[in-house]
Amino acid sequence: MTASTSRRVTVIGAGFGALSVVRELRQRDASIEITLIAPRAELHYLPGIIWIPSGLRTREQLVVPLDNFFRRMRVTHVAAEVTGLREGGRVVDVVANGAVSEVRNDALVIASGGRFIKKLPGIEHAITPCEGIASAERIRDRLKQMPGGTIACGFAGNPNEPSAVRGGPMFEFLFGIDEQLKREGRRDKFELVFFNPSMEPGNRLGPKAVRHLLVEMARRNIRTHLGHKLKSFDAEKIVTEGGTFAADLILFMPGMTGNLWFDQTDLARSPGGLLKADAQCRVEGANQVYVVGDSGSFPGPDWMPKQAHMADLQAAAAAANLLAGLRGEVGNATFKVELICIIDALNQGTLVWRTPDRNIILPSSRVFHWLKRGFERLYLRRYQ
Repeated sequence: MTASTSRRVTVIGAGFGALSVVRELRQRDASIEITLIAPRAELHYLPGIIWIPSGLRTREQLVVPLDNFFRRMRVTHVAAEVTGLREGGRVVDVVANGAVSEVRNDALVIASGGRFIKKLPGIEHAITPCEGIASAERIRDRLKQMPGGTIACGFAGNPNEPSAVRGGPMFEFLFGIDEQLKREGRRDKFELVFFNPSMEPGNRLGPKAVRHLLVEMARRNIRTHLGHKLKSFDAEKIVTEGGTFAADLILFMPGMTGNLWFDQTDLARSPGGLLKADAQCRVEGANQVYVVGDSGSFPGPDWMPKQAHMADLQAAAAAANLLAGLRGEVGNATFKVELICIIDALNQGTLVWRTPDRNIILPSSRVFHWLKRGFERLYLRRYQ
């Protein structure tokens, strides 16, 4: 690659998108300086938390130290929290142990994930599973303590940006808990309820998937409460505009918005508070500032997923365009929009694949459960 006087790249985050960006950058250019800012040198493999309540996975199996990966990729890790940007993104303000400092760059990639909207009254009574491993452990511990009762699982979107939602894992927690309780011989002591403001939950997976999910809930004797806007949570109930129902354990995934530190920047924002990006993953109106994954709002169909696979695709485009920018060129790499997931239920899984041209759902099979576990091993091997 042609040498350039501007060679410092900063990546914010240590999740799927951020690590994919690092890999893509290093594969394309052996000489650039890469700095990654994240509180810890760890990858938390959140797709695996669905198996924590049943004991199929533990924290130790899902936390991957990144020291070896950073060494191989020749990455400088700054253990800090980002507090804002200056000089058009060329300076990242950070804080670590109360000490304030800055990290300068010639190109910036923001892959710090999203933030769940916690405005619903009483939301402290609900557990938000995808907040992290600790949340899944709370679910595990609560299930062990419960002699019986009602378990409610649901999700909602960002009212200002319907695509800013991550609902898929809630179906996996729902079906996984159902199967777990059956294995423990306790299913008859519990009622499971799925709730959602939409009459077609999971519609981003496609119409076929919605039908499959609702049929599967009926087959498993899971009650539904659909089509009613949520009003509040209580320690023992959920209040909606369509009525109130009891719940001894509430698992709820709210809609997503941008990180709080985005407010300390001049970066363009979407209606839902995410960073507004173009098809090349550039933050609109900014020079050499890119975004991948849940932090961004991208042009495309309204079903564009918030998932690791999509972040990987965006990472490749962002890396190619960033390096083109360092060469003084205009990058034109884009990413394909593709949703692919396995909705797992502990003993089987359902494969869903959606593109702008296709929507395929394959029948539940043990094969897909083991395929999901195999993918986890292969994916984590990249970073071990």
